[in-house]
Amino acid sequence: MTTRASDKTRIVRSSWIDGAPVATGGSRHQVINPADGSIVAELALAEPVDVDIAVASARAALTGWSRATPVERSTVLAKLAELVDAHAQAIIAEEVSQTGKPVRLATEFDVPGSIDNIAFFAGAARHLEGKATGEYSGDHTSSIRREAVGVVAAITPWNYPLQMAVWKVLPALAAGCSVVIKPAELTPLTTLTLARLATEAGLPDGVLNVVTGAGSDVGSALAGHRDVDVVTFTGSTAVGRRVMAAAAVHGHRTQLELGGKAPLVVFDDADLDAAINGAVAGSLINTGQDCTAATRAIVARNLYDDFVAGVGELMNKMVVGDPQDPDTDLGPLISAAHRDKVAAMVARAPTEGGRIVTGGAAPDRPGSFYLPTLVADVAETSEIYRDEVFGPVLTVRAHDGDDDALRQANDTVYGLAASAWTRDVYRAQRASREINAGCVWINDHIPIISEMPHGGVGASGFGKDMSDYSFEEYLTIKHVMSDITGVAEKNWHRTIFKLR
Repeated sequence: MTTRASDKTRIVRSSWIDGAPVATGGSRHQVINPADGSIVAELALAEPVDVDIAVASARAALTGWSRATPVERSTVLAKLAELVDAHAQAIIAEEVSQTGKPVRLATEFDVPGSIDNIAFFAGAARHLEGKATGEYSGDHTSSIRREAVGVVAAITPWNYPLQMAVWKVLPALAAGCSVVIKPAELTPLTTLTLARLATEAGLPDGVLNVVTGAGSDVGSALAGHRDVDVVTFTGSTAVGRRVMAAAAVHGHRTQLELGGKAPLVVFDDADLDAAINGAVAGSLINTGQDCTAATRAIVARNLYDDFVAGVGELMNKMVVGDPQDPDTDLGPLISAAHRDKVAAMVARAPTEGGRIVTGGAAPDRPGSFYLPTLVADVAETSEIYRDEVFGPVLTVRAHDGDDDALRQANDTVYGLAASAWTRDVYRAQRASREINAGCVWINDHIPIISEMPHGGVGASGFGKDMSDYSFEEYLTIKHVMSDITGVAEKNWHRTIFKLR
């Protein structure tokens, strides 16, 4: 795809360190709109030395922020939610231009969801508490302190730039941590905007720092930095393993949200229309560039043909086009290279028995677009069924009863999300219990809420984003044991030693 300059091209200083934009000495990088190839912004990339500076800034700011009262932290975060809301239209425009996602998705899902998440953690900052004080030995009072773990290194992906930044940054800030975040070099703009608005909201300098650059150098330097305390990452499973290895060198704890291959299990009593609608919406969300997207439809044999026909028909009605058009359902994939990777996987599917029902091609237009694609009759061993595609592609297989359906659902290394479609409450309960995933939806697929956790098992990672559960990633547990006898010679002294 030919890259052309845009009238909106602007220079963005690559990093935000110690409360201000900082010009770095790295090479220049262009942020490209994947819908038309225009240059959205030009960045001066950070270098590993800039990571050192950002981490030092976060370390210096940690004491003051961690010792701020809960209401002080809450007030700043609540103001940040207000500012993001006030700047929502500009943020939406920035998100759409750097990702190519449909403006309707950014307007109705990404940005409102991010604002809600910020507001949730603004409130949650005020109710962090330890267990009640108690006497367990008779001579002592024990209490629990929950304290900020320290400096957080966060590395986020390109598919939901603002939302993923919020998921990583907000619980850490609410817990009293300071943060250095590296957004994907393809989509750094809204993360930089978030940092600027956080400073405007009153966040002390150095508490939130942004370094932009490639994962191979800046990301590696951040994940393996000796002076961070926890590393949180969202991205592919392969890169996540490298992040975990880098963090392990210094014994840092990690939280990883990695790839997915979500099953959508349709039982023989399911509402077929609901399952068809859910399969299309759940597989095509964000043009399929979503780790929780429905990718493996596992359908009761008595419903299989009607399901395939219905999904194919509905996919053909989806509008693929200009992300700025509110009628557009699917925008481009993030880049031409990624589009070509998706296309190659689909092209190989028939060689392993798959039948392309609809799609399977790029539309005849500029940009990194790919048509919604349904591949039926796939083999369980096929590449397109087992490996993460990360595009607008849904595969379909039949199942022969509940046991077979659940076996197929769990026949994957991933375990991020799944859905089960049935009118039977007992069947739904069994599916939610037996499917090995961090989230199981019943008769729906995709919705998330700030109050509930998000995270996977197996090759999909560990630990949680969102909800109060995410605080466990950013807090340490300290036991404080205080003598209540007031005597010099304790009972246990006399038991173990002869001190007098």
